[in-house]
Amino acid sequence: MNIRRILACAALLTLPALAQPRIYNTVKTKLKEGKQVIGGTVLSSDPEIYCAMANAGFDYMWIEMQHSPLNYHEVATMLRACKGSTAIPFIRVPDATEGDIQKATDIGALGIILPMVDSVEKVRNAVKFAKYPPLGARSQGNGQYGVLWGSDYRQTANDNIMVIAMIENPKGVEIASQIADIPGVDVVFVASTDLGSFSGLKQGDPKYEALVNRVHDAVLKAGRKLGGPHAWLKRPDYTFFQSSGESGIIRAGAKAILEAEQAKKAPGRAQIEGSEK
Repeated sequence: MNIRRILACAALLTLPALAQPRIYNTVKTKLKEGKQVIGGTVLSSDPEIYCAMANAGFDYMWIEMQHSPLNYHEVATMLRACKGSTAIPFIRVPDATEGDIQKATDIGALGIILPMVDSVEKVRNAVKFAKYPPLGARSQGNGQYGVLWGSDYRQTANDNIMVIAMIENPKGVEIASQIADIPGVDVVFVASTDLGSFSGLKQGDPKYEALVNRVHDAVLKAGRKLGGPHAWLKRPDYTFFQSSGESGIIRAGAKAILEAEQAKKAPGRAQIEGSEK
């Protein structure tokens, strides 16, 4: 090997490694690693309740804007108040419109959950408005995304924002394979209750399970992740789950505290006020 080639090889060895995308959406990382993720549901606009939920151990927060009076100003305040929480903010938008999706991403959501997916075009539009060019057509406006996720947000957003498509009726089941094949779709979620409501079938009914299995097979074939209610945690191949809302969790927590105190064999020591995390 001549001296020129030796110098060229040495120069290559000293070059920095190719830049890897900065991933701060821990939900995306965990799913890629084959782990399950669970999100707590939030319908209240109280920032303290949101922060309590977002730091309770959930992987993400399912912020419910389809079936709640929450508005984007309230949700923006919640996310800003709980900057640095361990749970990643996901928003179920009222509809897959350009305005809803861009507002949700501008205030800092890293997950867009699409309700009532019954057309391929709806999902394509959602991906389009959730992603910046060249992958999509999201415009660059004002928002608090930089405060939450860093000054390089514009360069990293496309690698971190996820799109979750919800199958809630038989029409959605019919096109499940087409939905799962759309580039930019990360998770296809089976909405168990609405699927039963729209089909007139109950969970466990062979016809109902056939609908669920059809979605299951289409999603896995496309290499996407499969989502469902927390009660389906033990169903094979499901990795993305929605858990209870804050009212149910407060009720369960209060019950657990009361039962724990009753079960103690000896007097306990009172917690110091203001020390709660």
